[in-house]
Amino acid sequence: MEPGILTTEEGNPVEVVNPGGRGDVLLVCEHASSTIPVHFGDLGLPIAALESHIAWDPGALAVSTLLSRTLDATLVYQRFSRLVYDCNRPPESPAAIPEFSEIYTVPGNAGLTQSQRDARTNGLYIPFHARIAAIIAERRAQGRRTVLVTIHSFTPVYNGHTRSVEIGILHDSDTRLADRLLAAASDTDAYRFGRNQPYGPADGVTHTLKLHALGNGLLNVMIEVRNDLISDETGQEVMADLLAGLLQEGLAESGI
Repeated sequence: MEPGILTTEEGNPVEVVNPGGRGDVLLVCEHASSTIPVHFGDLGLPIAALESHIAWDPGALAVSTLLSRTLDATLVYQRFSRLVYDCNRPPESPAAIPEFSEIYTVPGNAGLTQSQRDARTNGLYIPFHARIAAIIAERRAQGRRTVLVTIHSFTPVYNGHTRSVEIGILHDSDTRLADRLLAAASDTDAYRFGRNQPYGPADGVTHTLKLHALGNGLLNVMIEVRNDLISDETGQEVMADLLAGLLQEGLAESGI
């Protein structure tokens, strides 16, 4: 861990839940937390911004935790805000340390030196993805199958535009699991599903899938849930039950 990024009291940037999970699914939540490391203060942002969706994916960790229990899945999540480093972006991406996010300018991210960027990369991004890679390698050595599923949430209104989709099923070049989930979802009209919505590969959001799943031939999918649907415990439980059912049905299909 890079000195100056996290204090001893703040601990490790990555948390692993249910490390002994026996399920095939490996859950990842890159935007689980809105916590800003003490070193960075408030990044020059007002409290409203630091509590909003620009800092994290509200509800995503809660849904991921419920899914971990239902699927007996290991869950890996980032303990610090994507405003400091977005672990779903590679170091060379400007979006990894955003200077702008929706309507906000992020003063604490402006004009960073390469050394300052490297410190964030080494302190947050590298440990996070190293842990995911190690878990996948260990499972492979044990002869276990791994299905990579990343969980996110999105705001209902972005830059003044209302999103109509409620649940997005996202993929990169490997569409196998996404296809099955969308097929399974066609049996319900309770929610509006969309393929690669409200984001897609062209927006750079499939980095974790590309980094860990595509090269290893792992089934994979990214799930985006509109955050107003998972703003309380009831909504989180309902969504986790729905997603668990879709994943179980999709993975049970022959040929996948």
